[in-house]
Amino acid sequence: MFKWREEFSVNITAIDQQHKELFSIGNFIYELLSIKDDIDRYDEIMLALNKLKEYAMYHFETEEKLMLKYGYPDYEEHKHQHESFIARISSLDEDTVDYDQQKVLMDLIIFIANWIEKHILKTDMAYKDFLNEKGVY
Repeated sequence: MFKWREEFSVNITAIDQQHKELFSIGNFIYELLSIKDDIDRYDEIMLALNKLKEYAMYHFETEEKLMLKYGYPDYEEHKHQHESFIARISSLDEDTVDYDQQKVLMDLIIFIANWIEKHILKTDMAYKDFLNEKGVY
């Protein structure tokens, strides 16, 4: 479902690798959604959610440190978007996940797809040239 393409690259090796890992987590979530059986996937969903949250926090920290180091002018807005992502993932409580697993997975897939389209392809691309011009690759 989530396939890396060169258009997603911000031309910064560490960030591109981290984005690829986020795609990988998204693909794991999609695989869970694609399984058509009646087996309870609660533990796997919670594992995926926790991994997504923890890795996103690590990734956002990397981006934010670069932005601060080089004086990126839209840092505050970018940080706010990161905080919104974490808040959205954190808002999924265990009861909700347990009660309606398929809906939670579908909502997550849509959320991740929208994040790729709106954040990576737009917001992250806004810092690409700025940081590349500062010699960050």
